[in-house]
Amino acid sequence: MLKAFLHLLDTRFSFLKETPLLLAVSGGIDSMVLIDLCQKSALNISLAHCNFKLRADESDADEHFIGKIAKTHSLDVFSTSFETETFAKTTKQSIQMAARQLRYEWFETLANKNGFDYILTAHHADDNLETVLINLSRGTGLDGLTGIPEINGSVVRPMLGFSREDIYDFAINQKISWREDSSNKSTKYLRNNLRLTIIPLLKQLNPSFIESFQTTQNHLKDTQSILEDYMLEVEDRVIESIDENQIVYNIDSLQSLNNPKAYLYQLLKAYNFSDWSQIAALLDAQSGKQITSVTHRLLKNRSQLILSPLDTSSKVSISIEASDEIVQIPFQPYNLKVDISTSLEVPTKDHVYLDFELLQFPLRLGNWSHGDYFYPSGMNGKKKLSKYFKDEKLSLLEKENTDVIYSGEDVVWIVGKRADQRFIATKSSKQILKLSIEHNAHSQE
Repeated sequence: MLKAFLHLLDTRFSFLKETPLLLAVSGGIDSMVLIDLCQKSALNISLAHCNFKLRADESDADEHFIGKIAKTHSLDVFSTSFETETFAKTTKQSIQMAARQLRYEWFETLANKNGFDYILTAHHADDNLETVLINLSRGTGLDGLTGIPEINGSVVRPMLGFSREDIYDFAINQKISWREDSSNKSTKYLRNNLRLTIIPLLKQLNPSFIESFQTTQNHLKDTQSILEDYMLEVEDRVIESIDENQIVYNIDSLQSLNNPKAYLYQLLKAYNFSDWSQIAALLDAQSGKQITSVTHRLLKNRSQLILSPLDTSSKVSISIEASDEIVQIPFQPYNLKVDISTSLEVPTKDHVYLDFELLQFPLRLGNWSHGDYFYPSGMNGKKKLSKYFKDEKLSLLEKENTDVIYSGEDVVWIVGKRADQRFIATKSSKQILKLSIEHNAHSQE
C-alpha cells in the first residue's frame, strides 16, 4: 500500500510535496493509516482533531489518544470540541450533517490562520461506495453517482483508491494502533446500515465489487467531463448577461433546446433547487413568478429567467449628512459621493443636483415602500414609486435592489434613476448639494 501511495503522490498528488498539510484525524483506523503513510512519504503534516462530545468519555479518550500520537511522532496537533447535538437542533440538521459542517468550517479556519495549503482526509473506496448508495437511495444525478471528489478546493482525499480491506491489512502489517468508534456498530444511521448489511452482501455476491464499482465511476467521470465541456457551449447560447448579482437566461433560447428541463438541471443544480418540474414550468409561467431555494431565487421576468442569491441580511437605513464626503452603501456595487457647491451642471442618472436649503438633514437612504410617491423631474404631478417602476419595466429583482433617498418622509432621489422635482436645484439656488454614484472598481470589470 505504501508503494501505491508513493506512486499516487508522484502521478496525481505531486502538489502535496514540500507544502504544509493539515490532516483531519479521528483516531480511527483510516486516519491513523493516513498519518503513517504521510510520515513514511516525508510529507509536512500537522494533525487536526474534533471532539464532537457525542460519546461521553469515549470522545475524550479519542482526543487524548491523538494527543499522545502527535507527541510520539513530534507532530503539531490542533484540537477542538463542539456541542454537536445543540448545534444540530439549532440548525435543524441531522447529527451527521451538523458534525460535517462544524468540522469542515473549523478545518478551513485552521488552514487559513496557520498557512496550510491543503486539508487531507482519510476517505477511502468503501466510504465512496456508501456515499453513492446514499445518494442513489435519495434520488440523484450524475454528480451524485460520481461520489466523493478526490480534490474539492483545498480538501484532498488521497486514499479514495484504497478499500477498507487494504487499509486494515496495512494497519495490521505495520502494527498501527487505532481507536474503535462504538457508534459505528449502530445500524440506526443509514451509512452504518449500508456498511454493516448491504455492502457485505454485495461483496459476497461479487468479491471484486469495489474494483467494478471504481471502474464504473471512472467511466461516469469521463462522461461528466464531456458533459461539462458541452454545457459551456450551452451557457454561451442561453445566458444573456452575468455579473456578481445575477445571471440572466434567455427563455426562447432555453425552449429551443431539446428537453429544457434536463438543461435547466445542469445549469442550476449548483444553486440548491430541488423541484425541477416546477422550475421547468417557470418557462411558461406569468412574469413575476419565482421559485426559491435555501440560497437562491429564480425569477420569471418576461422573456428571461433571472437567477440571484437570496439576501439573507436585511438592507440597512443609511444616514447622509451634509458634511459627508463618501458614504459607503452595503450590499450595493457603488458608494455615494457628497459635494456642496454653488455651481450647477447638467444632471445625469449618476449625478443629481439638489437645493440645499430645501433638504432636511440627515438625509436617509433605504428601501422604498409601496405607499411612497414622488414628483418625477420633468413631469407634472405626482406618481407612486410602484407605478413608476412598472412603467420603467423594472423586474422584481431590480425593484428590490433600488435605493431611495429621503428628506424627512419625502422622496428626494430614486438613486440612479429619477429625482423629485420639488428638490432639484435651479439657478436661483444659493447652495447646491451634488450627490454622485461612484461605482466600485470590481463592478466595472
